[in-house]
Amino acid sequence: MAFHFLIKLMFRGTMSLESSYPEFRLNQSRYDQATFLGRFRHCLDLIDPRTLLVSEAKLYNSVKLLEDFKNGKLSDGITNKELWEAQKIKQATFHPDTGEKVLMPFRMCGFVPFGSPIVAGMLMPNPTIAQTIFWQWLNQSHNAFVNYSNRNATKPTTTAMFLKGYFGATTAALVISEIGRASCRERV
Repeated sequence: MAFHFLIKLMFRGTMSLESSYPEFRLNQSRYDQATFLGRFRHCLDLIDPRTLLVSEAKLYNSVKLLEDFKNGKLSDGITNKELWEAQKIKQATFHPDTGEKVLMPFRMCGFVPFGSPIVAGMLMPNPTIAQTIFWQWLNQSHNAFVNYSNRNATKPTTTAMFLKGYFGATTAALVISEIGRASCRERV
């Protein structure tokens, strides 16, 4: 609800998000990628958390609709709006390179809803060392899974490289958070 209000507020005075769907282009953005506003609106489409609430039936109907479009077998009466929304759902759910369904917590549209409780845990007042370690580890683990799930799969990366990055980021986060925690104790 708040997300939708924010979108409407940001685009007040410009064309409405619900109207004026351009001619559908498969695997292309609905918005002009040559402008900042077009790129911004495209990113908002990709991170829209409402796509997490799409049923399995609607998800697979969206995929089928796009396959029908690709094969030139669209039913009469299918609108550009329906095609753009089907593409939005597919792009938010499936990895573009592998075609695999990305798990909800690791989709870009799920980063804020699933990451916010972790951030809240990291911001708890007066955490113990164990709490600091737990929340930093959980945050870095979530980030690593998001990065892995949305990786560029056209250029394979070894598991060793992912693990090296994961352990490096986790270690750095723990060291930095403990230094910050220690400096806060000294000031009190």
